[in-house]
Amino acid sequence: MSEELEDEIILSEVFLEILSREDKHLLKEFLDEQNISDVVELVNEFPEKEGMIIDTMTVHRAVSVFKLLDINQQKDIIKELPARKTAKILNELPPDDRTDFLEELPKAAIRDLIKLLDPEERKITLSLLGYPEDSVGRLMTPDYVYVYPHYTVAQVLDNIRKYGKNSETIDVIYIIDELGCLVDDIRIRDLLLAKPDDVVKDIIDGRYVALNVYDDQEHASQVFKMNNRVAIPVVDDNDVLLGIVTIDDILWVTNEEFSEDMQKMGGTEALNEPYLDISIFKLFKKRITWLVVLFLGEMLTATAMGYFEGEIAKVIVLTTFIPLILSSGGNTGSQASTLIIQAMSVGEITIEDWWKILRREIISGLLLGLVLGIIGFFRVMVWHYISPGFYGEHWIMIANTIGLTLVGVVIWGTITGSMLPIVLKRLGADPAVSSAPFVATLVDVTAILIYFGLAFLFLQGTLL
Repeated sequence: MSEELEDEIILSEVFLEILSREDKHLLKEFLDEQNISDVVELVNEFPEKEGMIIDTMTVHRAVSVFKLLDINQQKDIIKELPARKTAKILNELPPDDRTDFLEELPKAAIRDLIKLLDPEERKITLSLLGYPEDSVGRLMTPDYVYVYPHYTVAQVLDNIRKYGKNSETIDVIYIIDELGCLVDDIRIRDLLLAKPDDVVKDIIDGRYVALNVYDDQEHASQVFKMNNRVAIPVVDDNDVLLGIVTIDDILWVTNEEFSEDMQKMGGTEALNEPYLDISIFKLFKKRITWLVVLFLGEMLTATAMGYFEGEIAKVIVLTTFIPLILSSGGNTGSQASTLIIQAMSVGEITIEDWWKILRREIISGLLLGLVLGIIGFFRVMVWHYISPGFYGEHWIMIANTIGLTLVGVVIWGTITGSMLPIVLKRLGADPAVSSAPFVATLVDVTAILIYFGLAFLFLQGTLL
């Protein structure tokens, strides 16, 4: 048994022992002495006690635990807490975390909880809730330290001591002018290394990175990645400093976006609840839409095959290669779409790069298709020599048909898989919906047309 597991078991046993004594004071001391992560583990292990655990702890530590819980746990806890404790926790929560929690609740519940906030916190929360759902405005916090260009380093440090306690971070200090517009930012390291009588305007360089309050959260994630920052200021259209976004918020957004994209790429709608918490009926609704769409798409494949019914009847052997043809095209398209979606999500490519992408994928598709086509050709040839009568005297034409079809289908698969995410992005849709199942279904229809079109061309007058 590992040491971590042993510690977890001991912690649980001690917790249960204290509960059995029904000593609230002792329980409070015990919970306040534990690491925040350990208390989170207790909440996860004893969900029926989650409200009591949070209610017993001091407000500051309770908030630290509350922030780390998932949204469903937070909802359950708020329902169990007395109004007094709920008010304290909501007021203590950082504005961005409080906004993230409130926006998941029904409007009636939001109204009731906002009433519990202090006037200043209520004003901040209502302001944040007024921004679009996926905007940077929903992530930012107004808790930061700012100074003016005419301040000396000594005055800045005094300001940090005075206001830094309530700030989300003091790693970076922001400089604004008299109108509140962002002038620059400066790292605390640079301030500590400067002389106390140095003036701020003399040690800043005017080079800063900022986000607009209406920027998409995904864009913010890319900005963080490219600039290696722990926090980035948020401004309005007039460059007025409104707040900051910290790296922990961005990491949360990135994780949510990744989970959502993975679900969409699997051919389902994004789940807004943990898998085991969502009802069977909701899970059914999330999956059935895309399954019906994909099913209708595959019906087109059946229609296309019906169009070539006569050719299939004459050369039954052609049907043995249909799964091979369809899977090759679908797999190639899925590869391309996955690569493009991933590259777009991390900012490596944009819509404007479509021509570069198309050229690369055509060349890649041609090379991939040639490899698979040669393998397909030799498959027919080898089988002919093993069983000479299987393909008949026109086996070379069948081999050519299979080989060229694979080249064409693979090229088409790479084009479809790479261009579909870009087209969807251009139309304002989520590129993740151009998932592997969707691309495969789309390629299946065209693959049948390419296959039997080439078969008719090569085998007309002989087998057809």
